[in-house]
Parts: sequence; structure tokens; C-alpha cells
Amino acid sequence: MRSEQGAGPKKRRRGGWLLALMVLAGAGGAYAWQSREHAGAAKPAARAPAPVPVTFAQVEQGPLGVVLGGLGTVQAYNTVQVRSRVDGEILKIGFREGQVVKKGDLLAQVDPRTYQAALDQAKAKRTQDEANLKNAKADLERYTKLGDYASRQQTETQGAQVSQLTAQVASDQAAIDNATAQLSYTTIQAPIDGVTGFRQIDVGNIVNAAQATAIVTITQVEPIFVVYTAPEEQLREVTKALAAGPVPVEAWSTDGLTKLSDGRLDLVNNQVDTATGTIRLKASFANKDHALWPGLSVSTRMRTGTIPEAVTVPDDAVQHGPKGLYAFVVDEQQRAHTQPIAVGRSNDGRTQVLKGLAPGQTVIWRGQSRVQEGALVAETKPSSNAALAQSEAR
Repeated sequence: MRSEQGAGPKKRRRGGWLLALMVLAGAGGAYAWQSREHAGAAKPAARAPAPVPVTFAQVEQGPLGVVLGGLGTVQAYNTVQVRSRVDGEILKIGFREGQVVKKGDLLAQVDPRTYQAALDQAKAKRTQDEANLKNAKADLERYTKLGDYASRQQTETQGAQVSQLTAQVASDQAAIDNATAQLSYTTIQAPIDGVTGFRQIDVGNIVNAAQATAIVTITQVEPIFVVYTAPEEQLREVTKALAAGPVPVEAWSTDGLTKLSDGRLDLVNNQVDTATGTIRLKASFANKDHALWPGLSVSTRMRTGTIPEAVTVPDDAVQHGPKGLYAFVVDEQQRAHTQPIAVGRSNDGRTQVLKGLAPGQTVIWRGQSRVQEGALVAETKPSSNAALAQSEAR
């Protein structure tokens, strides 16, 4: 009786487990069926990749200027350190620092009184000697007229006296000329057109002709020179261009962004610097706007000729890869393909292509950073170039 009572609860527990297993199996099947239904409904259709936005450019053929670049320094056409040629006190300064002066403008005035007195003294001495000469000539004329009544010795002595006084008058004139020059030196004038620098002497200072300190330094900046260098390999090309006619030279800021002035090549130095393998060149510039200043560092662009039928692309179309230079060429299906190229000279934003491209082909100018071989590309409008540049930066 007791065993039958124990078997009853065991059967009830076994039946509960079976029921739980059946419920879990049914729930799992329903979940799997629902997941397959949702997966089938949510699976999207495959879409083609969007074209990469780029800027196109054409391979062109036409004249290309041969321009040689270099680095140089601006030099004044003339530089003068103005010093006093006489001793004395500075009474007046006639210029401002940094002023543009013309030849003959007053720079300083030295006390002239001592030199004026010396001039007056020389003039008085000449007047005195001229009077003595006049009297001696009159005596000589009288002795000559007396003939035999005057001794030969008297006549010769009087003639010598006339000659002596004539020489004395000439000496007096030389002394006057010297005193006049000394007096003129007390007015210190600009010897050239140019720009004044810092003033080194003040009013009231004593100056002398032997002192090393200049009153002011004047630099002539109209015209002005630029001295720059070129590799010795370009010497033949430069001299040939100079022999054919004027060689234009442009001066630019060292960052290459701002054009400063236009000039021309004046001189090719007479020897090559063996230490650096370069030749020094000198170009002159009118410099009316004073864009060039002595001591300024500049970059130069010298046009030595023209390539008449050069095949060119924009500079940015030329890319650097592990195997050398290449460009992305766009085919008729708007797909980009890498094309190895060889390049030559570059000027005005275009580079000469020596091998690899033909006139009329389309290349990618900007936006290459997102382009791969065979990628589909689409041209952007010029107005969106800024946005394109920003996408490249990202």
C-alpha cells in the first residue's frame, strides 16, 4: 500500500517534465520559423557602388614656356655711405630717415664760416698779385720802348718779374678753386637717387673727413638687382638664350605665391662656383613700386625659350606611386585606369608629358585620393571644388 502511494507522485513529476519539453520544442520551432520569415523579408537587393566625385582635365598640346627656377637675393643698384669731406660742426640735417631723396638734395650742413674766410683770403691774395702783375707789365713795356736807353739786364729782369707774378696769379686762382671746393663740401648733398637709412650723426656733432662713421647710407632701389644662381648644367641654355635676345626674369616671394616684379637678365658671371656647381646670374628690375628691397630673399623664374608642341596636363594630375609617376585616365565608361607617364618641364600650372599620354585624353585632375584602379568616377562642377578638397582632406 505504501509503495503504490510513492509511485503516484513519481508519475506526476515525469508527466510534468514531458509537458515542459513539448512546450519548449514548440516555442523554438515557432521562433525559428518567424526568424526565417523576417530574414527573407528584410534581405535588401544588391546596389552598385556610387561613382567617386572627381575633377576632369584634358590632355592638351601647344606652346609651353621653358622656365628655370632659382633662389636669389635683392641687391641695391648703388649703395653710398655719405661722409663729410671737411671738418666742422653739423648745423643742419636736411633729410628724414627712410626718405626717398634725389641727387643733389641737401642732407646736412657743416659750419661754413672757416671755409668762407679761406676763400675770401685767397681772392684777396689774387687781387693783390694781379695788381703787382699789372704794374710789372707796365714797367716791362716802358723798358722795351726805351730801347737802347734801358740796359738789357733791366729789360730781362723786368720780364722775369712779369713771369713770376703771372705764375703767382695762377697759383692764387688754384687756391681760390680749392677754397671754393672746400666751401662747397660744407653743404653735403645726396650723390645719387635713393632711399636714406638710419641717421648716424645729430645736429651739433663735430665731423671730420677721416672719421669712419657715415652720416647716412643711401641705397638706390630704382632700378634694383637680383643676384641668383642656376645649376652649371643650365649654363649653355642660359647663355644661348641671352645671346638670342632679352631674357625675361620674374621675381616671386620665397613661398612662390606672390609675384613681386618683372625684369630681365643682365649678366652671367664669368666663372662657375666649383664648390657648389652653380653659376651666378644678375637680373635688373625697374622696381617703381619698391616691391623689391635690398637684402630680400626671392625666388626667380627665368624664361629661356618655348616648346612649340608640348603635350601637357595640370600639375595636380601627375601622381607619385611606388613604381614611379602615373596619371588616372578616364575611359568611355567613366572608369579610371592608372597610366604610367614620364614628365619634363613644368610652367604656369601645367606639366609636360614626355611619354604615356596623348592629346585629347581625359585625366583626373583632382580627387585622386579616393580613386582606385577601375573605379567608376563622376565629374564635379568647378563650384564644388572646395567641397571636393575638403572631402580629400577627410
